[in-house]
Amino acid sequence: MFRNTQATASRPTGMETTRHFVATVYVVNDGAIALHEHERLGMWLPPGGHIDRDELPHEAATREVREEIGQRVDLVAPIDDLDSPTASSIPKPQHLLLEDINVHDGAVGHQHIDFVYYGRVASREIDPAPGETSADAWQWFDTDDLRESQSMLESDVVDAGIRAIETVE
Repeated sequence: MFRNTQATASRPTGMETTRHFVATVYVVNDGAIALHEHERLGMWLPPGGHIDRDELPHEAATREVREEIGQRVDLVAPIDDLDSPTASSIPKPQHLLLEDINVHDGAVGHQHIDFVYYGRVASREIDPAPGETSADAWQWFDTDDLRESQSMLESDVVDAGIRAIETVE
């Protein structure tokens, strides 16, 4: 049974909520994940961003990691064996989230449909592409760091970060 899982705020009758598809990757190296404080949103987040019109979610995920931290990521994403001449299975995200981005007076104006992946990178070196968040803005958080930083991190970031470390390691 499908249940409307609208995130925290409501939408007044007649108001249209804009939704965008995004992809996020919790990148893991040696028992820790990389996070940066997002300037505009004011919260600590892993690499991620909007899915381009010509991209699949897992392609956007790997592109965002390459752009934001300068590394190739190996996604930990199962692929079903359900294929036909007109359909192919693609890597599954670990989570699929509906996120409220702009909320004004209790009404949601903008949401992200987020394909959340876990992945492995070869090192903790961060070398962002030009125009991306600087390397010194990134920090690596292990499981203890995530638990100790719960007052500054969103609960879903802590939970997914710990799950990513446990899954990838």
